[in-house]
Amino acid sequence: MSWQLQSAKNKLSEVVSKASTEGPQVITVRGKETAVILSIEDFRKLKEPQGSLVEFFRRSPLAGSGIVVERSRDTGRSVKL
Repeated sequence: MSWQLQSAKNKLSEVVSKASTEGPQVITVRGKETAVILSIEDFRKLKEPQGSLVEFFRRSPLAGSGIVVERSRDTGRSVKL
């Protein structure tokens, strides 16, 4: 749900309650989405380590697809200083 800033300030306890029961609550200022109120559970999920980059690639739908990625052997050019 989206709340104008003034309305969110006036109904802060309702905004917090809805964040806990219904999910993130968006705060707008002059019609522009500016902030989000999250439940502590949602916040903690976002803060949890997501694993390493290697694990991310292992879980990728492309893992085991046979795509071969080769690194160029080009070492660049020499630069005179």
